[in-house]
Amino acid sequence: MTAGAFTGAGRRIRIQEVGTRDGLQMEARFVPTEDKIALVDTLSQAGLAKIEVTSFTSPQAIPALRDAEVVMREIARVPGVVYTALVPNVRGAERAIESRTDELNLVMSASETHNLVNLRMTRAQSFAGLAEVVRTAQAARVPVNVSLSCVFGCPMEGDVAGSEVFGWAQRFVDLGVRGLTLCDTTGMAFPTQVSAITRAARERWPGTELTLHFHNTRGMGLANVLAAIDAGADRFDTSLGGLGGCPYAPGATGNVCSEEIVHALQLMGHDTGVDLGCLIAAARRLPALIGHDVPSQIVKAGRRLDLHPVPPNLDAVRERALARER
Repeated sequence: MTAGAFTGAGRRIRIQEVGTRDGLQMEARFVPTEDKIALVDTLSQAGLAKIEVTSFTSPQAIPALRDAEVVMREIARVPGVVYTALVPNVRGAERAIESRTDELNLVMSASETHNLVNLRMTRAQSFAGLAEVVRTAQAARVPVNVSLSCVFGCPMEGDVAGSEVFGWAQRFVDLGVRGLTLCDTTGMAFPTQVSAITRAARERWPGTELTLHFHNTRGMGLANVLAAIDAGADRFDTSLGGLGGCPYAPGATGNVCSEEIVHALQLMGHDTGVDLGCLIAAARRLPALIGHDVPSQIVKAGRRLDLHPVPPNLDAVRERALARER
């Protein structure tokens, strides 16, 4: 069986950019508001299905995204692109709705320990608060996606039981959310695990928009994407330049890299709808914005068929080689 057949080549795979939120929130340097807007506008032209623009959290909690309202209001929206934002509570939801956000993304962890450390709440407390956010969004007719962290493992607890993952996810589905994102928060996922969980989720919730969110912490990001595609997934969060990470995975690389994933999937015959050249050009702008290099290997090495010029002395080398045969 060929690699293309193994991964269901030819399917439409939707790429959802999270670097402008999940990536920039981790950066020490504040990216100026006008540069954030310009970056989102460039990404909007690249053919992405969804862009997570920003986060409507407290400016004190995430100062890197303290300009959320301005950015969300002033981006140039392209029809067909969903502009989403992370919101932690009802006040954040109200700010996002006022700023014309297309979708609200809510986050809690499948791991009790991670939820306590990351959000300072038990899972039950998080769910109660987020259920109120869902009701607020539904009253405003704004769709909701829920991102469940640590689905594939917790850096403090280890493996997270499937019953915990699916139990909490089901509670959100019962609230009527449009989408679920299963998150590999610290890069603990591996392909056979991904395949099993993805298949089970698709069987349980065929009417729910399912997204997979992987990190490349242990170098298995692309392998996990391909395993999820084999299991029927067709939506993936990716991050421009491979930005992102997690404070609970010290020294780790960030989210799976948008241009690397698109490059690989397009070579395998999948339809991502993404202009890879546009994506690479945007990624090459990142170091100047954030003040350091990015993990992206496509930015460093180029696409597979970005060929190099032959040496200027090639004709002389050929002549010498042929002379040896005479």
